[in-house]
Amino acid sequence: MKRIIFPMFYLSAALLFACTNCTQTAETAKENKAIFIIVDGISADILESVDTPNIDRIIEQGAYSRGWLGGKAGRYSQSPTVSAVGYNHVITGVWSNKHNVYDNDIESPNYNYWNIFRLFKHNYPEKPVAIYSSWLDNRTKLAGDGLPEAGGITIDIHYDGFDVDTLAFPHDYGYVQKIDDHVSNMAAQSISADAPYLSWVYLWYPDDTGHRYGEVEEHFESIKVADEQVGRIWDAVQYRMENYNEDWLLLITTDHGRRLPDGSGHGGQSERERTIWLVSSNADMNRFFQGGHPPVTSVYQTVSRFLGLEVPPSLKKELDGIPLIGDVSISDADAYFNEDEQVIDLTWTAWENDGNVRIHIAITNEFRSGGEDAYELVAEVPLTDGRASIDVSNMQSDFYKIAIEARHNTVNSWVIIKNE
Repeated sequence: MKRIIFPMFYLSAALLFACTNCTQTAETAKENKAIFIIVDGISADILESVDTPNIDRIIEQGAYSRGWLGGKAGRYSQSPTVSAVGYNHVITGVWSNKHNVYDNDIESPNYNYWNIFRLFKHNYPEKPVAIYSSWLDNRTKLAGDGLPEAGGITIDIHYDGFDVDTLAFPHDYGYVQKIDDHVSNMAAQSISADAPYLSWVYLWYPDDTGHRYGEVEEHFESIKVADEQVGRIWDAVQYRMENYNEDWLLLITTDHGRRLPDGSGHGGQSERERTIWLVSSNADMNRFFQGGHPPVTSVYQTVSRFLGLEVPPSLKKELDGIPLIGDVSISDADAYFNEDEQVIDLTWTAWENDGNVRIHIAITNEFRSGGEDAYELVAEVPLTDGRASIDVSNMQSDFYKIAIEARHNTVNSWVIIKNE
């Protein structure tokens, strides 16, 4: 091999250029990864009053907002404020009228509304995903791990089933806390070592104490325990970001509030049961997160946007959340049928000052059974109008699905005449 001798000036300049390029490449080549944690059954006002130093340090560098769940109260999408129902709102991005989970039995979930793991695997089939859960059904029933009807996807990494492992975790006093401790430890270890691209952690203990004692000191202490568990998971995420070329989004939420007067129950439609909270490790949340009272279904679209997932157009028209990062154009779509005038009156909230919305209507619901709906473009109006009246006298039906497409996101609403 010939030896080539460069003058020192040129060699130093070349190394400096190469090093600069390496830094730029490293910065631009960061891999995005996301994790969401559902801590069961903590009312927003209680979370805000209990000492939670670990959640607080995430909020200090990120963001916090109250939010809501339960669908449209008294309307077609009203959903019980029950645990499994709430989890499924998060992982599917839709309400119960679509995902078809109305209780903790999870008898016949509708997997045609792809959960976030199926969407991820549709985009990146070889990249690993993970579930760390104190409740086995989250993976086997809600995510549908390995089920053909759920797309046959595989949850590559999972630590769960401890709720049914009565040998390792006999159901004596405090067993739920022990399970959550184990799950959070396994999650932290796995995130540090395996670094899955998409992860779900579920912690159970605060809901257990809420049912047993109500919102008293035992419940408050269980929230502090959950905060410690969240802290060890956050430490693992920070380890990955500090030592690997990765950028992580951590979202934390709950699945329902609790019913007054004592907080021992939930499941109804009171404002306190429907009020939830959202924590983000990302400080750059959009205007809707900061001022729009986001629904819990928004976790789905926020994670998918952060991970750069392509959402099939037909699924995009079904999603009931709003992205909480990046630009957003529109939210809070609603629709009512005016029988006298044979029109559908639409309203929405605009988050931009220009542009149009395209209004599409379908009178079928084939998506529910795995098919496609034939939407008709019926109007295009300025976004800032915030309303439109659509003549449907030539589209006679007792059911209408309306998708309102704006520049940065799409929202939807239904009209069911026989039930409204």
